Amino acid sequence: MRAILFDFNGILVNDEPVHQELMQKVLAEEGIELSDARFEEVCLGRADRAAFQDVLRQERGETDLALVARLVARKTAYYHVRMRTDGFPFFPGARELVAATADAGLGLGVVSGALRAEVDAALDQTDLRSRFKTITTAEDVDHSKPDPEGFLRGLRHLNTLPPLPTRLLHPHEVLAIEDSPAGLAAARAAGLATLGVAHTFPAERLEADRVVESLAAISLQQLQGWF
Repeated sequence: MRAILFDFNGILVNDEPVHQELMQKVLAEEGIELSDARFEEVCLGRADRAAFQDVLRQERGETDLALVARLVARKTAYYHVRMRTDGFPFFPGARELVAATADAGLGLGVVSGALRAEVDAALDQTDLRSRFKTITTAEDVDHSKPDPEGFLRGLRHLNTLPPLPTRLLHPHEVLAIEDSPAGLAAARAAGLATLGVAHTFPAERLEADRVVESLAAISLQQLQGWF
């Protein structure tokens, strides 16, 4: 293991319930009811743009891209108001693991379906921004998870952005830490090693090289022993 690519929502920041609440709120304003079960099936672990497109396609038989853009913008505005009020809730152990792995010399990155402004705002709340060499968000890719595009972009950046590795990172030397089946599928498709964390889905739903219940339950030494 020479590098780690972290998911953001559900791995570093415990805001999946907020995303669900706000997506349901925005769709309700359009007369669309989004059940908890359908949120999990269609939206959880995916970029807002792709999730809204699929819900609209299911409800109305077509996707209005202009409407999708407005829904994403409205949900983002609600999200920023909530986070400014309550602060970003980082998972126990998340900040400590990022600091420990960065201090050990591993190359770190974020690969997330969240919007850039959301990731930036959370990292600005902490001292973590300088720990990450690369950040890939929803605006940086054409295809969201489970497509591997985001992870492939993150791997490419680790290999091309200074400080350059002494030798190129190979996919099997990079660990993806994810909380969702879609995210783990994307990481596998990119050829990465995978750690599933049961923050959001039960452990039996996570297909990964290793699965843990929470980031608080692992240490740098354990990661080095596993991978």
